[in-house]
Amino acid sequence: MSTNRKVRIIVDSAADIAESIADKLTILPMTLRFGDTEYTDGVDITNKEFYEKLVESDELPTTSQIMPHAFLQAYKEAIDAGEDVVVITISSKLSGTFQSACIAEEEVEGNIYVVDSLSAAIGEGILAELAVYLVDEGKSASEIATELEEKRENIRVIAMLNTLEYLKKGGRISKTVAFAGELLSIKPVVSIVDGEVNLLGKARGSKQANNLLVKEIENAGGVDFSLPLLLGYTGMEDSLLRKYVEDSSALWEGNADKLRTSSIGSIVGTHVGPGAVAVAFFKNN
Repeated sequence: MSTNRKVRIIVDSAADIAESIADKLTILPMTLRFGDTEYTDGVDITNKEFYEKLVESDELPTTSQIMPHAFLQAYKEAIDAGEDVVVITISSKLSGTFQSACIAEEEVEGNIYVVDSLSAAIGEGILAELAVYLVDEGKSASEIATELEEKRENIRVIAMLNTLEYLKKGGRISKTVAFAGELLSIKPVVSIVDGEVNLLGKARGSKQANNLLVKEIENAGGVDFSLPLLLGYTGMEDSLLRKYVEDSSALWEGNADKLRTSSIGSIVGTHVGPGAVAVAFFKNN
């Protein structure tokens, strides 16, 4: 069923998205704090500046959820424009942003559907991209929200880390494990589910880690190339990501035109540090 009503897609800035769809979304910024200094994510601090500060800082930064009034303002703008709204938020297990979106929804009269992405970063980003496709297909806000809630179960985010230092700083692994990992050039391969970093395997050196990353994608059931796919990198440049794509070319054969990349922002970047390579995809059913 199609609808004549326009649909506005709202996301929080925890979503890392392909540049090609950024202008089709309303992006509400989260707040980032290094020590006593507060920044508005994506407004007065870029991802590049974030990683420069992360490398220089002894302490990990903290992020704050988006408050209900920010959502309320965005909802009112959409309603005044005669639009229905679909909101996609960072996982409710990671942030109170989903709750804020729901609180604001109760304050207004309008067709507003709040979807918990159960993900973050490029995982949330591909769900937002799917929403944009569904808007272009003429789906109603209700239909879009229902499909997003079905499809989010199939999202997988898998990453190869360059260092264990930031997991150590965040208290997610012991100092002994981190030290041994650095000595042996261990490259951990992890999955990111609900913001929890789960270790899938450890490889010695980048080549073995690339192979492990490919294997984990195959273990997940492979990539559904009919749906959005996004490669991501942390840090100030993407050379490690380009090398990964080259080394794993068999995985993307025939679908290389669909490979788009995004810099991964502060929410996941804080915990994995610079030099990580990640892929977010919908697995084959």
